[in-house]
Amino acid sequence: MTQASEPSGPDEPSVVLPRQLATIMRPELPSLSTEIITEIRRTIPEYARPIEGPYGQALRFGVERALTTFVEQVAVPSAPHDRLDETCRRLGQFEAYEGRSLDSLQAAYRLGAQVAWRRAMKVGKRNDLSSSVMSLLADALFVYIDQLASLSLEGYQEAKANSAEELAERRRRLLHLILERPAAPPRAIAELAKLAGWTLPEEVTLVAVQADDRTGVRPPFDDDVLADLACPEPHLLLPGAPDVGRRARLDAALAMRRAAVGLTVPVADAADSLRWARRALALAHAGIIDDDRTFMCEDHLVTLLLQSDSALVDQLARRRLASLADLTPQRRHRLTETLGAWLKTRGTATEIAERLRVHPQTVRYRIRQLERTIGDQLNDPDARFALELVLRATVPRRQRSRHTAGDTGDADIEPAGSAAPARSRRTARGPRRA
Repeated sequence: MTQASEPSGPDEPSVVLPRQLATIMRPELPSLSTEIITEIRRTIPEYARPIEGPYGQALRFGVERALTTFVEQVAVPSAPHDRLDETCRRLGQFEAYEGRSLDSLQAAYRLGAQVAWRRAMKVGKRNDLSSSVMSLLADALFVYIDQLASLSLEGYQEAKANSAEELAERRRRLLHLILERPAAPPRAIAELAKLAGWTLPEEVTLVAVQADDRTGVRPPFDDDVLADLACPEPHLLLPGAPDVGRRARLDAALAMRRAAVGLTVPVADAADSLRWARRALALAHAGIIDDDRTFMCEDHLVTLLLQSDSALVDQLARRRLASLADLTPQRRHRLTETLGAWLKTRGTATEIAERLRVHPQTVRYRIRQLERTIGDQLNDPDARFALELVLRATVPRRQRSRHTAGDTGDADIEPAGSAAPARSRRTARGPRRA
């Protein structure tokens, strides 16, 4: 394929041809044009279309204009060639719109030059043109053809760039349309997907991506990924459920940016998948979710549910754990930690002690404290459920606080000689049920 370092029109030849050549060549143009078109259509399959159709008409117009302009420049080297420049660019653009490479058009240019040169040799012989004139004519003709090919390449590249930009814009619009609330009509989504060259799947997975200053750079995602990384909350749409290979490619494309992969849902529920992914990304940023750079929301569903309204969880905690409010922070932590272990396991003091890595007697002592403070709730199934919900929702925050503050609170070894009920010494299963 001919490459153009400096695309330009068929400028004035570096060696001026005798102007009388134009008078000799002009009568040949109609039959030469027909011969070139016939040879192109016979040799190159892509151009073997009905000559009466739009494609055939464009071919004929391009050949005739190229021949006429060449002869005009021989007659008047300064003759304008703007119309020919535009014609050649459009031929290149047409190839891009047809989804082909430039190989066929470049082959047509070469073939046209060969046919024109064969005719030129016949005309030269008939008119007794000297070998030096014929040599100049050959040079001028093939330089001219290279210039036409360069113009077509320029048009082809422009069309490709415009087409890629337009396609990207359509895909961004499609992504936004899929996420619209209230939901856009399915027909509108299907029509835009067709225009964007995107196969509409039954299910999609949304991905929330950490914001980055390099908003103008689009990583090399798979071709079927819809993306908007320029908005304040960057996000992607993956067709179907991401497999291991897709996740690996996503990781590589996003480099060091963190991303939360939402749940796989029907297209109509895409906005929910993105909402969950964004919430998970925020929790990861806050340190509540500790996972890989690209992590799955599916692995953190309970956390997402419990953290969906932290203010409401705090209100519930105040009401259920109000009786512990007067204790020191460390003693309150130890009691709630023991309560959480008991609610999860309903095990003996020994089992809970192993879980918490403390002495069983310490567990029995804490349980008795809990019975004195919130004992009435331990016999109520609804209250126990609320307590476990509160503790599961707040434990990530408590752990982060202890990481930064350290554990230097009061000791909670049972005082010597304390009179503990026999039941509490044997088990930590809480109050007997009625």
